Amino acid sequence: MTTIRTRPLGRSGPPITRVGFGSWAIGGAGWPNAWGPQDDDVAVAAMRHAVERGVNWIDTAAIYGHGHSEELVGRLLRELPRGERPLVFTKCGLRWDPANPMKPAWRDLTPRSIREECEASLRRLGVETIDVFQFHRPDTDTGTPVEESWGEMARLIDEGKVRWGGVSNFAIDLLERCERVRHVDSFQPPLSLIRRDAAAELIPWCERNGTGVIVYSPMQAGLLTDRFSLQRARALPADDWRTRSPEFTSPKVERNVAVRDALTPIAARHRASVASVAIAWALHWPGVTAAIVGGRNPGQVDGWIDAPAVSLEARDLDAIERALELSGAGSGPMRPTLP
Repeated sequence: MTTIRTRPLGRSGPPITRVGFGSWAIGGAGWPNAWGPQDDDVAVAAMRHAVERGVNWIDTAAIYGHGHSEELVGRLLRELPRGERPLVFTKCGLRWDPANPMKPAWRDLTPRSIREECEASLRRLGVETIDVFQFHRPDTDTGTPVEESWGEMARLIDEGKVRWGGVSNFAIDLLERCERVRHVDSFQPPLSLIRRDAAAELIPWCERNGTGVIVYSPMQAGLLTDRFSLQRARALPADDWRTRSPEFTSPKVERNVAVRDALTPIAARHRASVASVAIAWALHWPGVTAAIVGGRNPGQVDGWIDAPAVSLEARDLDAIERALELSGAGSGPMRPTLP
């Protein structure tokens, strides 16, 4: 087993390894934000491999494969001895129409919907308590005040159905409104070399308020990895959501690949993968507790498992900053502060 450093999730959460397994891609095909077909046995093997290599938490969501990702996580939990099971984090607030699976999801954080989703996630996961339950996105469809939504989260925690509560993709004003109702244990923003905006104000707010930060997509959905190329971007199948992402099409994809290319000599110097360097950059930001990293097979897990051990130096950050400036890729602060 690889020894992966842990950090407490904010002032009130559990110690978690600095990388966790992200299960978006293993949700399979047949829904709007799918990555394409996925073999379930391989998906479970990937999660098991991550746990065997030292990862102590898995992040999923009800919307991933319309419940299928949670079911696969539940299968993994049943196959593992109780003492070896990882913590499980999941999300609610995105609803779908089972009769029309390709219809876009809608946002619903009414107390009734939150409770229904919690019960459904508990069943799919096969657990009595969700370790971290999170609002996936702000509710822009029902008009429910966030205080009512977060109040229901507090009740689920008081009832023992949830251990810690979190939110994802919230702005500071919503975080502050939640905090006045009950402490926000965890916050999930995107953070990568391409999407850096959260480092400006959101992550510092969390650090000041004792909220743990779990960043997602540090490899920018596979773009900041060793195997990615312009040719691969152009060959993505039509049922892969990335074909509709501006980051994977011109003119942005060329700028993004230039940043990826700049990581190659840094990776060689550290005897690490490009993916691990990209993740390490995200982990170097003060206030970041851990990063969610996806994997569709055990080999992909091996490609990033050493990221927490990569200690970037000033010359590495200099080179990355120059690449960002020259390419014009992304937005937001370019350089974390070294300890």
